Amino acid sequence: MAAIIILSLCSVLVISMGEGGAGSEEGVQRECTAGQPPHCPSVSPSAQPWTPPGQSQLFADLSQEELMAVMSFLTQRLGPGLVDAAQARPSDNCVFSVELQLPPKAAALAHLDRGHPPPAQEALAIVFFGGQPQPNVSELVVGPLPHPSYIRDVTVERHGGPLPYHRRPVLIREYLDIDQILFDRELPQAAGLHHHCCFYNRQGRNLVTMTTAPRGLQSGDRATWFGLYYNISGSGFYLHPVGLELLVDHKALDPAHWTIQKVFFQGRYYESLAQLEEQFEAGRVNVVLIPVNGTGGSWSLKSQVPPGPAPRLQFYPQGPRFRVQGHQVTSSLWTFSFGLGAFSGPRVFDIRFQGERVAYEVSVQEALTIYGGNSPSALRSRFTDGGFGLGHFSSPLTHGVDCPYLATYVDWHFLLESQAPKTLDAFCVFEQNQGLPLRRHHSDIHSHYFGGLTATVLVVRSVSTLLNYDYVWDMVFHPNGAMEVKFHATGYISSAFLFGAARRYGNQVGEHTLGTVHTHSAHFKVDLDVGGLENWVWAEDMAFVPTAVPWSPEHQVQRLQVTRKLLETEEQAAFPLGSTHPRYLYLASNHSNKWGHPRGYRIQMLSFAGEPLPQNSSMERAVPWGRFRLAVTRRKEEEPSSTSIYNLNDPWAPTVDFTDFINNETVTGQDLVAWVTAGFLHIPHAEDIPNTVTVGNGVGFFLRPYNFFDQDPSLDSADSTYFWGDQDAGACDVNPLACLPQAAACVPDLPAFSHGGFSHNVVVAGMENVSRGPKARVCGVWAAMGTGPGSRGPSSSFS
Repeated sequence: MAAIIILSLCSVLVISMGEGGAGSEEGVQRECTAGQPPHCPSVSPSAQPWTPPGQSQLFADLSQEELMAVMSFLTQRLGPGLVDAAQARPSDNCVFSVELQLPPKAAALAHLDRGHPPPAQEALAIVFFGGQPQPNVSELVVGPLPHPSYIRDVTVERHGGPLPYHRRPVLIREYLDIDQILFDRELPQAAGLHHHCCFYNRQGRNLVTMTTAPRGLQSGDRATWFGLYYNISGSGFYLHPVGLELLVDHKALDPAHWTIQKVFFQGRYYESLAQLEEQFEAGRVNVVLIPVNGTGGSWSLKSQVPPGPAPRLQFYPQGPRFRVQGHQVTSSLWTFSFGLGAFSGPRVFDIRFQGERVAYEVSVQEALTIYGGNSPSALRSRFTDGGFGLGHFSSPLTHGVDCPYLATYVDWHFLLESQAPKTLDAFCVFEQNQGLPLRRHHSDIHSHYFGGLTATVLVVRSVSTLLNYDYVWDMVFHPNGAMEVKFHATGYISSAFLFGAARRYGNQVGEHTLGTVHTHSAHFKVDLDVGGLENWVWAEDMAFVPTAVPWSPEHQVQRLQVTRKLLETEEQAAFPLGSTHPRYLYLASNHSNKWGHPRGYRIQMLSFAGEPLPQNSSMERAVPWGRFRLAVTRRKEEEPSSTSIYNLNDPWAPTVDFTDFINNETVTGQDLVAWVTAGFLHIPHAEDIPNTVTVGNGVGFFLRPYNFFDQDPSLDSADSTYFWGDQDAGACDVNPLACLPQAAACVPDLPAFSHGGFSHNVVVAGMENVSRGPKARVCGVWAAMGTGPGSRGPSSSFS
């Protein structure tokens, strides 16, 4: 069982720095070794009562070798004109991304369930063809891996025709070119104003840009508003707007032809920077001076108090009770495969509880943020973050902060905007005592006993950092057969220069800073297979029915009863946000449990979403899934995702329109997918400075067994506690918790602190290249913990 203790880490915190003293590595090693309890085991004894499925890697993300093989094959096949995406201009041909092409479900299940040969492993490559007479974006399937021999163009098959070039995601190189034009060609045209308002330093680059989306007002546009902010070292520039925003038209294939279409400065619009400078020199611009150290307040994340006692540490006294092999997790209750879509984000497949599959896929599809404000950047911003890449911009995980210190950390290999793959510790897997009983009862009536079970869960986590916001994604597996999916938002708010009626659009959070109102929404795909592929959708709720009292008919009582309805079509199974939604909605098989009820899994929402984008908005068709709290449709191989990365840059003619999935087909006895939306309204306030906290900013949903079993399966948990009033609850053979003083009399083998490092490339237009630097090292800890510089502890020891 898991135990929580507070460790002083021997004498690591001793400050003396004398040679060989307690503060040196030699001294720490000597002090830790003397009289030290034994190390806790790194491998848990097996307690699995069922046989896990074979260690299939059907859903494993591509390895470095596979990514390199695909890139090499594409280079050979596409010719010498292929340019490294890191250096590619719009008129070049380049490979934008390579990732796993998921296998068809039928082929995957034939392999997993019936022992058929596995389907060929394939990769999906997105290629920008800017060097053609008709530039376009193509999607190419490459296989079989690890030794590719064919390319199949699936663009027309998937999208009905070529993908217009203006829909392509913006490359880092494009942002760099925009920055160069702005800082070297355009901003000097208003140097007088910028020196006066913003302490402009052309050489020192004390200003940075931040992108917005969408890019224009109609299909075919590629024009982006960029806000300018003070670049204050060690703090988020997002909180330091100077009031200058520039609309850049960057549709032309030649960056030399890119232009500024409009200028906004502190509440007024101008045709150009030259006009703004002319008006300033003539004394017709009212300038608010922004201090060079920011717009007021304390913006740094560095605490102003000294470090306190060593933090609490949760560890496994008998070793981890789960195992990670490649991309598959196995515990005594659960098995599943996990991965990360380069654009869609975290996903899990083939989810089984006690050996029985309950879901084929649970995955993030999209994250949407809609802003309001009175500056052009704020009032137009609608970010569909999949267009940037929820996987692409995954963050390295900091041990002990992002995940428990002793979590198992797993690398992700990716090839995006580069000809060489990169590696990131993008996942952590851990078991966690939630400090809450999953169930309990203390009986002091008629018979005297106590029975209970602590709520211990298995968690897979990843974190995406999209511009200012950090999204923490959790897939949580409970011991009663329930699965929880949730995301938390943290990081910096997006802000705008405070002017005019700004408080209609948020709260003032600095002397000249407005925290702009916005909504967060995430969309999820839930492919439940409850007792097999053929499922039905049931809605249950409550109703009060006036009833005559049986023993006194002249009196009436409002009797509570259950209402049940079988939903037969996709239209019936789609629930718009704000509409009446059944409190119990579940997918069920045609098999019954012991009591004659259909075996089901309930979808329980935890969401307080803001209003969806009105349907009369020209951009709403890009995110129509936001209309629905929940929708159940028939599963189709040609409907793999509710959105597309191309919707970000052309929301007016979306590549994927989710409403096309809902066409009134039957949902009785079919392979079904539930599409779930969870979100919240965020009106930034003073306590969001410097960072938004995760408390109260988390939403998601549960998948809970509903008559799937004959009773609560956690009853048979080895962690259960039960004793009678006349038993000795302090005896090990009566109560497992009484064994903790002996079981936990060991020291966990702590690896050295690890952090994935930082990109050392230039931050441009609010986007960051994701190449990672070397891991960080904390001095003295290796010696104290008995691990060397090459060790990553649980990161590489998959026990």
